[in-house]
This record gives sequence, C-alpha cells and structure tokens, in this order.
Amino acid sequence: MIIEFSVRPDQGEPSGFDLGDMIWRGELGEVGSAGETPDRGMMIYISVIQLMDCLNGLLKGRTKIAAFTGADTSFGLTFRLTKKGISVADRSGPVALVSAAALARTTLSAAEELARRHLDSLPPDGVSDDYVAALKSFRLTANTH
Repeated sequence: MIIEFSVRPDQGEPSGFDLGDMIWRGELGEVGSAGETPDRGMMIYISVIQLMDCLNGLLKGRTKIAAFTGADTSFGLTFRLTKKGISVADRSGPVALVSAAALARTTLSAAEELARRHLDSLPPDGVSDDYVAALKSFRLTANTH
C-alpha cells in the first residue's frame, strides 16, 4: 500500500490550517481527495493528526472498526480488523487489505515525510505542537507492530 499526504501550493504564508490532499493506493483500488467535485481537500495537518489518533485505537486492539473523516472535508476512510488483516475502504469500495504492521509503517512513513517536508515552515502554534505529539505517540504504536 502507498499513502501520500501533500500540501496544496499557493496558499500564502504557511499555516497549520493549510489545505492538502491524501492519496491511498492499494491492491484493490485507489482513493484520493484531489481533483474531486465537490472539492475534498482538507486541512492536511489537522487531518493527519486525526488519522493517527484514529488508527492508534485500532492498532492497539481497543476497537475493531475505525472511521476517519478529514478536517473540513467529506473525504473519509473506514478501517476494519478482519481475520485476514485490516481492510481499508472509502465510500466507493475497498482499497487494500493489509497487516496491522504494514498499515502502521506506511501511515507513519507518510506522516513523517509530511513533517520532514513542511512542519519547519509552520509558525509555532498549537497545530504544529499537536502534530509533533501525535507523531510521537503514533511512532510508539507503529514500533510495536
């Protein structure tokens, strides 16, 4: 599975509320927020924080289903624990069936890449602090798989 998080260009000064997109590619399909009508772009940093928090419960075994909807968008995904792994789907259908370890590693990698490329340009505010804290927590979860 491939996950990509991106920040949309030409939004002025960087902000924790910048719009961006997600792309999820798996062996069963591909979904993304870019190029959709109506627009499904989201506040990307806040959305990635929400995604990591959402997946923490599933990966720690506290829940068997996790539903994610990005901040200020209709883009969402459902994660279900099955006997064969974790299914990843959006409203149009399945995207992938992956192990917990693969989902954790791939999500962590995409979140770290977004941070590496953009987090230093954000003003010191609650969003960047929350992102760093969520990333630290998710890294601990991912490293247990």
